[in-house]
Amino acid sequence: MSQRRPAARLAALDGLRLVAALMVVGYHYLALSSAWGHSTATIFPTLHPFAQFGWLGVEVFFLVSGFVICMSVWGRTIGDFAVSRVSRLFPAYWVAIPLTALVVKKWPEISSIRHWDDVIVNFTMLQAGNGTKDVDGAYWTLFVEIKFYILMAIVVLCGVTYRNVLVFCGVWTVAAALAPGLGTPMLVAFAMPQYAPFFIAGIAFYLMRRYGANPVLWGLVLFQFLLAQRYIRYRMASNLGRAAAENLPTWPVRLIILAGFLMVGAIALGVFNKVQWKWLSTAGALTYPLYLIHMFIGLTLIHHFRGRVAAPVLVVSVVALMMAIAWLIHRFVERPASRWIRDSLKRGIADVRDNTPVARRRRVVPGAQPSAPAVAPAEFEPGVPVYLGSEQRRVH
Repeated sequence: MSQRRPAARLAALDGLRLVAALMVVGYHYLALSSAWGHSTATIFPTLHPFAQFGWLGVEVFFLVSGFVICMSVWGRTIGDFAVSRVSRLFPAYWVAIPLTALVVKKWPEISSIRHWDDVIVNFTMLQAGNGTKDVDGAYWTLFVEIKFYILMAIVVLCGVTYRNVLVFCGVWTVAAALAPGLGTPMLVAFAMPQYAPFFIAGIAFYLMRRYGANPVLWGLVLFQFLLAQRYIRYRMASNLGRAAAENLPTWPVRLIILAGFLMVGAIALGVFNKVQWKWLSTAGALTYPLYLIHMFIGLTLIHHFRGRVAAPVLVVSVVALMMAIAWLIHRFVERPASRWIRDSLKRGIADVRDNTPVARRRRVVPGAQPSAPAVAPAEFEPGVPVYLGSEQRRVH
């Protein structure tokens, strides 16, 4: 099968990231009543019907994440993958935590800091695993992403090949579909039935991008779309309340999910290859710091100034301020700190490798039956790391 080499940067994917981020921001600022004191349906009668479904931007993020992470693990060792994720996620996050904590501590109008111990634990990004309160309500998605990275790390350890990734998607699909009925907490926690369809579909779309579409990949995507329907009312109840979930129609949610699948599918098939606007790359880079700081800080500002500034002006001003802060974090924290963390971790991993003896090859006794290779020669793919014992080799 011929292999397509995707472009290094997909501007349309950055644009989709921006749309997803603005959907979430719009949901928090225009649909939630906590900052305004009463229903926003009366404050924003035109925008509210649309903004109330903005939480689906998270599902779009997970779709994009499946695509991007699958792309990023190709040809990398487990150390490379770990370095790329740590250097990407933590610099902006480590700035967002104290910034959010200080605003919330100064004006405890939307949330409050119960214990500074909680803030300290949040720096690990593992607070959800031990029941520690998130400094910002938007951070819950980060733990979902971390669990996805752990699952992808298993694929990297096994060797990233077309076949291995497909097997992984199949096993994850079965696990996510069966986990709720089996009632095993650990399986439910890592199979993530509510969100797995989006990650898996994103992976399948990347495989289309890399190798071309085929019935197997389209079938995998279709299964994920169907499985995603199972949790629509659950997600509506989580974000809009039980009453709204029972009374609102589900078709807007299904339509938005379908649009997300179609958009990522179109990107995978090269429909938007000609879209190369440079500003989209910058916008895509801002989405992560924007997501980290926008919720509690923005809602606190809206609550604090709601009686003094007209609602539309206040929302636009807060969004502009959040975008400006996100740019400052990206420009003066993310870019330099990411490079420093990446280089430091690479040196550390190189030191570990240099001081770890390479396992000796097994001696072949004359007349003995040789053991089967770890990976059949037919499965070797050009340029893809193949793991034989503890040694990594690149087949050309």
